[in-house]
Amino acid sequence: MLKRDYYEVLGIDRDASDEEIRRAFRRLAFKYHPDHNRDEQAGEEFKEVNEAYEVLSNAEKRAAYDRFGHGGIEGFGEQGFDLGGFGDIFDAFFGGATATARRGPQRGTDLYYSITTSFEEAALGCEKEISILRTENCSKCQGVGSKPGTQPKKCPSCNGSGQVRRVHQSLFGRFAHTATCEQCQGSGRIITDPCPQCQGTGRERHKRKITVNIPAGVDNGTYIRLKGEGEAGIRGGSTGSLYLTLSVKEHEFFSRRNDDILYELPIDFVQATLGTEVEVPTLNGNAKLKIPPGSQTGQVFRLKKQGVPRLHKNGHGDQLVTLFVATPESLTRKQRQVLKEFGNSLSPANMPGAEKWKGFSHRSQ
Repeated sequence: MLKRDYYEVLGIDRDASDEEIRRAFRRLAFKYHPDHNRDEQAGEEFKEVNEAYEVLSNAEKRAAYDRFGHGGIEGFGEQGFDLGGFGDIFDAFFGGATATARRGPQRGTDLYYSITTSFEEAALGCEKEISILRTENCSKCQGVGSKPGTQPKKCPSCNGSGQVRRVHQSLFGRFAHTATCEQCQGSGRIITDPCPQCQGTGRERHKRKITVNIPAGVDNGTYIRLKGEGEAGIRGGSTGSLYLTLSVKEHEFFSRRNDDILYELPIDFVQATLGTEVEVPTLNGNAKLKIPPGSQTGQVFRLKKQGVPRLHKNGHGDQLVTLFVATPESLTRKQRQVLKEFGNSLSPANMPGAEKWKGFSHRSQ
């Protein structure tokens, strides 16, 4: 199956900036993350997006990809670039760069988890404890793979080099070719007395609890990177990172627009007509709000600095309060009579938009 162009996968131009690449990855990774998208194809889409970002977010890998395409980044790891499909040619002339990289330290795999927060926790910040399952170095052999007190031995097939030299006969003569040693898989060593705890792998799976500091102002789709909390590296390589995708629950009556909090305030028509002072809930407790006489449905009032703290910046957003004048659904006979008398006493000139309806009467007889 042919791989799609990485720029096409992320939906960006070939001259996209690092920030544009990052934004595209965050949007698509959240869209296809298995925790949010149950579609069977979503998992494959997520892997494709992650693979594209891993290449295009790395300056060296991106340059290689731009020049050689997918073949240019095969085998490109933490230790360098082995030119993928051209590896055999380089092995023959330069003594096996691929095998050398294989024997060196390799960075651990990054992990991806999702975490759910309440509306208030995302806005004001909090600490969350999560459980993750990850691969770590064996606690008994410290990742060596051999039984404590013993050491791996030099591979007899390659004499510890991780490579074997082969000679091929062809129509053009004899050609020497250097390949990865099959017995030690390029590591240059053989474990003769494996650790009983990890069976010689040097690695174990553990469930760990991690405390995550969620900064104030995060929102749906925000990624938090915890460096060194991913899977253990190989042969002394650095530990991978843990990436957390935030999912924020909806609030009972608040909503959010960027850093502003939106709130709809219901008042009765008497309060709207005469004006009043009410208490409005905010993220920081109740705040007083003056409603002037003659206020209408849809009128917006601003409570300054009562919104969400700006992520990684100073200051807060505001809380925008939208009025909704509620009409009573049932009245007593006395209330109906009072309202009728009140309605008959109103002058049309005092009604909103009265100039549009001059000469037209809609009052019931």
